Amino acid sequence: MPAVTVANPLVLPRVTAPADAPPRRVRAVTTAPGGFEGEGFPVRRAFAGIDQRHLDPFILMDQMGEVDYEAGEPKGTPWHPHRGFETVTYLIDGTFVHRDSHGGGGTITNGDTQWMTAGSGLLHIETPPESLVLSGGLFHGLQLWVNLPARDKMADPRYQDIRGGSVRLLTSGDGGALLRVIAGELDGHRGPGVTHTPITMIHASVSPGAEVTLPWRPDFNALAYGLAGQGFAGPGSRPFAMGQAVVFGEGDTLTIRAAGTQDSRSENFEVVLLGGLPIREPVAQYGPFVMNSHAELAQAFEDFKAGRLGRVPADAV
Repeated sequence: MPAVTVANPLVLPRVTAPADAPPRRVRAVTTAPGGFEGEGFPVRRAFAGIDQRHLDPFILMDQMGEVDYEAGEPKGTPWHPHRGFETVTYLIDGTFVHRDSHGGGGTITNGDTQWMTAGSGLLHIETPPESLVLSGGLFHGLQLWVNLPARDKMADPRYQDIRGGSVRLLTSGDGGALLRVIAGELDGHRGPGVTHTPITMIHASVSPGAEVTLPWRPDFNALAYGLAGQGFAGPGSRPFAMGQAVVFGEGDTLTIRAAGTQDSRSENFEVVLLGGLPIREPVAQYGPFVMNSHAELAQAFEDFKAGRLGRVPADAV
C-alpha cells in the first residue's frame, strides 16, 4: 500500500511514551458510510456520526477509494469554491492534479500531500491526469478539512506541495510500527505541513501483532481511522478496522495494536492518527464554506456568485 516506507524501521528515530502517563481510553467507534463525491468517485465519510465537539478543529474527512479503476473510469471534481478552512489531500496510491484560481497547483502521487488553505476564498479543481484516465489504475487517499479560527478565515489563500519524501519518518520503540508525520509534532519530531490551527497528522503502518503507544498532547483531541486491515485501540483493546473511526478521551498517550493476522489486501494495519487544538468557536458549514455564522455563509455565497472568490482561468474553460 503506502509508497513512503523504509526497508528497516530500526534505523529511524524511535518514539516512546512514559510508562506512567495516563492513557486515552476509547469513547466511541463509528463506521463510515459510503457515498460519492465530485464527478462520482467513491468515498467513505470517515467522521459521520461523531459529535463536532469531539472533532474540533476538524470538520470532515473522506477516504477516497480504495478503488482499482478500469480504463476510462477515473474521476475528479469540477471547479468549485471554498472559504474559511483548509483542505488536506493525502494520496496513498494513484495520481491527482490540483489547480486553483489563486495560482496554486501541482500533481500529487504515492505518498504526497497537497495542503490548500482556502482562507478568504478561491476556486479549485482536482482531476486525475489524462494518462490515468486512459490506463485506469489504483486510487486511494484521504481528504481532510481543517477549520480555521475566526481571525484566520479571511487569510490569503495558500498552497503547499508536500512531497512524500519530505514527511518525517519515525518508528515505535521495538520497530513494529512505521510512523509518517505529515504535519505537527510527535515527541519533538516535526512534519513538513505548515498549519494555521495546531494539529498533528500521522499515517501509521503497524506490523501484525505489534503495538505502538505514542505521547499525545493533553490539550489536543485524538482520533484514529482505519485505512486497511484490523486492530485495536486504547488500553481496553477496542476492536476497529478499515472504514472505522475511533474517538479517544482525555489523557497523555494513545495506543494502537494490530491484529495478529491481517487481510489479503494489506500486509499491515494502516491507520491515520489525528489530533488538534480545539478552536471552540461556532461552526456554520454549508457545502464548500465553513464560517462562524449564517450571515457569513450568506456573504460567502454572494461573493462566489459575484466572482469575488476568483474565476476559472481562461485556458481551463
